[in-house]
Amino acid sequence: MNTDRRFPSPARRVARLLPLLLAAALATACSSSASDGAETMPAPEVSVARVLEREVRQWDDFTGRVVAVETVELRPRVSGYVQRVAFEEGQLVRKGDLLFEIDPRPYRAALARAEAELARARSEARLAAAQDERARALVEARAISREEFETRSAASAQGNAAVRAAEAAVAAARLDLEFTQVRAPVDGRAGRAMVTVGNLAQADATVLTTVVSQDPVHVYFEADEQTWLRYSRNAAAGRGDGERKVRVGLAGEEGLPHEGTLDFIDNRVDPATGTIRARAVLRNPDGLFTPGLFARVQLEDARETTALLVDDKAVLTDQDRKYVYVLGEDNTAQRRDVELGRVIDGLRVVHSGLSTEDRVIVSGVQRVFMPGMPVAPREVAMASPPEAADATADAGRQAAR
Repeated sequence: MNTDRRFPSPARRVARLLPLLLAAALATACSSSASDGAETMPAPEVSVARVLEREVRQWDDFTGRVVAVETVELRPRVSGYVQRVAFEEGQLVRKGDLLFEIDPRPYRAALARAEAELARARSEARLAAAQDERARALVEARAISREEFETRSAASAQGNAAVRAAEAAVAAARLDLEFTQVRAPVDGRAGRAMVTVGNLAQADATVLTTVVSQDPVHVYFEADEQTWLRYSRNAAAGRGDGERKVRVGLAGEEGLPHEGTLDFIDNRVDPATGTIRARAVLRNPDGLFTPGLFARVQLEDARETTALLVDDKAVLTDQDRKYVYVLGEDNTAQRRDVELGRVIDGLRVVHSGLSTEDRVIVSGVQRVFMPGMPVAPREVAMASPPEAADATADAGRQAAR
């Protein structure tokens, strides 16, 4: 009995090994089937385009703020109590429109008093002139002394001076009366009324409201030293004498749809920031640009340069490196690290890493899982969008079916 337990029979040995042999056979069959499937998997279809080389004009990107060309803090020129607010807050006003009216009664009375003083001065001047004429006749007849004649002559001159002073007082009083009507100094949009009816407005002190012009507008932005020096060298070489174009986009807008021109560059670089301030002017007929808005600005370079361009959608990212897949020998995808520049007309400038002989995968790049993977290339133009290339490929496959 003990001997049989220590040494099992051959039949029992085979029964124990049979499950292991079946598992090994099954694993071998599955591995063989997977390798056969991998060998027969078709290469993914991709669109490739030759690297484009052409003359481009670079646009430099900046950020800025919209500023009104004219901004006025409206203050009264005379003191008094506000009698009327003649505008609606936020409305567009024209130059000369009435905005506020200060109680004119004290100034109307002052004007009447000044006119009365003028009338008295003129009357006294006429009397002094008549006495001076009589004194001339009497002094010739030796009926009065020379001293009395000179006294009457001086009185006539003083009367004329008093008339001129009274006339100036009337003019000043009339101006004060006019200043009780506070009018818009420029075309633009009025802000809220800072002072309402019944409140005291102090001359040259109280802010009544603000008026900002609407069309055109300025966009101020800061350029770094390197960009400024590059533009300065181009101007010195005679390549920047023409009108410099700018493109502007606001928050939430696609691209930069608004065009303007550069009209001012400051005369010094700020040593604290290493930037220089520049200004663009844009038309604003519909009032879209409101002072204070954030703006994205692109400034056109004056010179054209030869650049290599690829579709921006072909560029992939590996941590801090940028790369593309190019078509290698035997129709395989090869990784190529690149150094990129700005986007110009939807195409990305490539500073290094590619040549004009390279063909870049621009569509179907998501089907490439690793470098060296076989692909089925289809030639397209670099300027063609990937969506159009995919649609063309689908149409071709449907026609083949």
